[in-house]
Amino acid sequence: MVKLYALSTCPWCKKVKQLLNEKEIPYECVDVDLLKGAEQEQALVEVDRLTGKRAFPVTVINGKAIQGYRADEILEAARNEK
Repeated sequence: MVKLYALSTCPWCKKVKQLLNEKEIPYECVDVDLLKGAEQEQALVEVDRLTGKRAFPVTVINGKAIQGYRADEILEAARNEK
């Protein structure tokens, strides 16, 4: 399963969503900025744990975190996920 941590207003996050949609890769998206309270804090802690910083987007595939819009790396990891 592919999980995407994103911000609803982030252009790079939108590009990752578009890439996953175009390639018909199923994913779960967490728009961190739309969460509230403890739920948002929990998502931010998870992003910190995965990448060591609060930068978006973060695409998690098979436990591997890919920070930023790295189309080739995302597609390669997704291909190996199946």
